[in-house]
Amino acid sequence: MTRLTRPGWLVLGALLVLAVTAIFGDNGMLALRRLLGEVDTLVREVRTLEVQNERLSRAIAELQEDPAVIERIAREELGLVRPGERILRFPRSARPGESVPALTPTLPRPP
Repeated sequence: MTRLTRPGWLVLGALLVLAVTAIFGDNGMLALRRLLGEVDTLVREVRTLEVQNERLSRAIAELQEDPAVIERIAREELGLVRPGERILRFPRSARPGESVPALTPTLPRPP
């Protein structure tokens, strides 16, 4: 086995420092691996947001183009009715262990 001379040790030391820096440094392999993981996460988030954006764009288009959609929302969510229509409300059924308040009949007032 040959003995390393001083310049040989210097070269070996420099190569060792370069290898450690290439693996553990700020721009090394470990940092690159972490960044690639972040990129994958961001790509998945972007895809999710694109799907949500497409769904919202379709909903906006429906609201702008279809008056029936607006009417349905007004009826279901806001409880609006057309003149002359009546709303019939039925009591909800009781869940197990829950009591439903009794209905009090209301009679029309005489004129």
